[in-house]
Amino acid sequence: MSMVAAYDAANAYSGTSRVARVTVLRSMAEAEPVWHMFEASSLATPYQTFSLLDAWQSTVGNDGQSEPFVVVAYDTNNRPLMLLPLAVGRESGMQIARFMGGKHPTFNMPLWQPSFAASATSDEMNVILDSISREADGVDVLALTQQPMRWRGTVNPFAQLQSQPSPNPVPSMTMAPNSTPEDRVSTSTRRRLRNKERKLQALPGYRYFIADKDADIHRLLDAFFVIKPQRMALSKLPNVFADDATKAFIRKACTARLPDGRRAIELHALECDSEMISIFACVADGQRFSTMFNTYTISENARYSPGLILLREMIDHYGALGYTSYDFGVGSDEYKMTFCKEDEPIVDSFIPLTARGKMAALGLSSLAHAKRIIKQNPALMNLAQILRDALQR
Repeated sequence: MSMVAAYDAANAYSGTSRVARVTVLRSMAEAEPVWHMFEASSLATPYQTFSLLDAWQSTVGNDGQSEPFVVVAYDTNNRPLMLLPLAVGRESGMQIARFMGGKHPTFNMPLWQPSFAASATSDEMNVILDSISREADGVDVLALTQQPMRWRGTVNPFAQLQSQPSPNPVPSMTMAPNSTPEDRVSTSTRRRLRNKERKLQALPGYRYFIADKDADIHRLLDAFFVIKPQRMALSKLPNVFADDATKAFIRKACTARLPDGRRAIELHALECDSEMISIFACVADGQRFSTMFNTYTISENARYSPGLILLREMIDHYGALGYTSYDFGVGSDEYKMTFCKEDEPIVDSFIPLTARGKMAALGLSSLAHAKRIIKQNPALMNLAQILRDALQR
């Protein structure tokens, strides 16, 4: 298999399309130079950085036998217009291309050259899709899930393709520039959390901090990998952090640095001298922070809502840096509603590339639609929980 496949779109299309060439890169090493070029000035979410997804591909991706399938579209002057970071794996006998990162990113989106994204036409998107189809080399379906409709006020062109709502929305919150702490978190919520925090403040060495030294990062992750499985067991949930590849990904991404020096995944924590009280991991890009995973102590200190206190600290931290929005990932968990007042829609697209892929795309679409129906119906959700509990006994 050739490591690089290229399709000259200009030879197949006439008209005003700015897409002249589409290249498929089959290794992270080949993709890295153009990826970093995009990161300097692209329209992209913080989940599509090279450091984060390279950490995933080298651990979880390789462990699951997924291979990079990075699509880059260029204009007639050989300037990159879009980078689509996909990985191809075999599922039920089909070759499915999905966004890199698996279930870990909240948002999936190509990296866009901003002016191209702002004015991209449906014809240009079809040029890209047709080019991918010609160079797919056995890929049956593009499963493009959890795509934001807009990012930083710009329409995401790929989300305008044939799509359907994702099973879950994303609870989020917009923060006005120069907002006060009370604008970001209400006075009543602050008062309630402050009363609880007084109990924690009495603990020796109590503090909020952001881990930057490798030793601190590994120390927090050591505690996380002990406490999180216990928390999930109490909720009768499977331990999604059990396998070694996932643990390796998290450690690698938390210690990896972005070109600007920040960590690919940032760790925020409340701790005291005797224990790690609460931890939240997030990605951030200068305008939005988005949480990824979290846990909190199983000691008596859990009664003082350390997770909510930590989120308040994070909101204040990023608000003071001028961030204008945040989210806590997919799903309408109760704790998210304390701070998030908006539901940000995300969409899925299942695009067949081969004749046999048409049936697979229909099946994936139907399954996602069924999940959405269940999650929106409390009675069906309760039934699903009962069935899940029964299967785990």
